[in-house]
Amino acid sequence: MVVADDLDSAYQAVDAALVERRFSAAGLEIVVEDFLAGEEASFFALVDGKDALPLASAQDYKRVGDGDTGPNTGGMGAYSPSPLMTSAVEGMVMDRIILPAIAAMQREGRVFKGVLYAGLMLTDAGPMLLEFNARFGDPECQVLMMRLMSDLLPALIAARDGVLKSVDLRWHADSALCVVMAAHGYPGDPQRGSEIRGFDAAASDPKVKIFHAGTRRDGDRLLADGGRVLGVAALGGDIGLARDRAYAAVDRIDWPGGFCRHDIGRRAPRD
Repeated sequence: MVVADDLDSAYQAVDAALVERRFSAAGLEIVVEDFLAGEEASFFALVDGKDALPLASAQDYKRVGDGDTGPNTGGMGAYSPSPLMTSAVEGMVMDRIILPAIAAMQREGRVFKGVLYAGLMLTDAGPMLLEFNARFGDPECQVLMMRLMSDLLPALIAARDGVLKSVDLRWHADSALCVVMAAHGYPGDPQRGSEIRGFDAAASDPKVKIFHAGTRRDGDRLLADGGRVLGVAALGGDIGLARDRAYAAVDRIDWPGGFCRHDIGRRAPRD
């Protein structure tokens, strides 16, 4: 996906796909969509085929560089909850996007059960749908799981069995924030095999959890083996405190072969 800021950027993206064949067969067809100005947010719901249970909100950072610069990635960080996803906005998303989609799938005989993830743009005209995914998202899943007090498994079973109305999930009031550490070269060809040190020190804080995404063990050594390698997540009384705790853990990780964004959560107000 290319977000074109001007016509020249759009023409270059078309040439890359259709003329240079940079994306092989996947780039032989293109879709041109309206540019939507606003803040991106992620909205998640569990669906049992007819009913939906909204989950906590989150916001993620797709661009590789600080200040939302550089190419899009799979996600360089996230935080939850999103201050922009007020109860009124969540109500609009459920009424205008989630529930109509579930009803339409029912009518088409394509009953959906599972996680429905709506990628949204919060515009001046209200929430607009960018995409649907049938997954928890990454790194949004990390911050959701940090905040979830309830056992997730019974809720998933209820979604499968069509009885979500009987489920009520409880969430920590604390905020959660996740910083993705990626290998140099990402989102292009990442450099693999570099050693990661300081992991135990970084994970010593009980309110910090480090999620492995692209690592492997070589004896006692922890090595990078992918693009997005670690997700350093933390809880805090507000987004600012969660950010401080997460970046303190990042600073304890000794990994010259990796990098991260340094502004995850900066656009969220400190409570």
